[in-house]
Amino acid sequence: MKILLADDHPLFRAGVKPVLEKLERHVTIHEAVDYPSAFDTMRQAGEVDLVLMDLYMPGMSGIEGIVRFRATYPDVPLVVLSASEQREDIQQLLGAGALGFISKASPSETILSALKQVLAGSIYAPPELFPPQEDGSSGMPVCSRYPALSYRQIQVLRELAKGQSNKQIGYALDVTEGTVKLHLAQIFKILKVNNRTEAVLVAQKMGLDGD
Repeated sequence: MKILLADDHPLFRAGVKPVLEKLERHVTIHEAVDYPSAFDTMRQAGEVDLVLMDLYMPGMSGIEGIVRFRATYPDVPLVVLSASEQREDIQQLLGAGALGFISKASPSETILSALKQVLAGSIYAPPELFPPQEDGSSGMPVCSRYPALSYRQIQVLRELAKGQSNKQIGYALDVTEGTVKLHLAQIFKILKVNNRTEAVLVAQKMGLDGD
C-alpha cells in the first residue's frame, strides 16, 4: 500500500506514521509539508492508495486546497486531518469529496479504525458531531450517506442534475461520452434507480443540484 501523508508539522507526521504502518503488512509512506509539495509528490509517486492531508497547510487556503486536490485526483481516497472540529468545515469537506475527517486529537485506535472504514468503502466523520435528527435520520450530510459513490460519480450526478446531456457532461468533466454512460450505469445501480429522472430526484435530495 502506498500512502501520501501531507502535514506541515513534522512531530505529527512522526506520530501518525506508526499508525499507518498497521494498515497493511507492506506500507510505503510518502510525506509532503504543504499543498505544492503534496501535488509534486503525487506526480512523482505514481499510483497512491490513500491520502491523509492536513486541512490548513501553506500554499492554499484549507477548503480550496482540498477541492483542488479532489478535482486533480478524483479517484484517490482522501482523508482530511485537522485540529478543527467545526461541523461546518466537516460538511464542506465531505461535500467536496473527502471520504473522511479525523480530528488530530483522536487516539491512534480511532485513527486506525477510521482509515480502515474509508478503505473498506465507507465515509468517516466523528459521530458525536452528527447526532441523529428528531425524525431519526442521520445528521450526516446527505451525500455522505451514499459512500459507494465515487467522487467522479458525484461529479457526473451533479452535472446530470443540471439537466446536462451525456455529451455536455463529458465536455464539462473532460471525459468521453462513453465514459459518462458507464458512470451513469453504475450510479443508477448504486442509487437503485431506473432512469435519469429518478437519479435527478436523488441528486436533489443530496443537494447536488446547486451551482
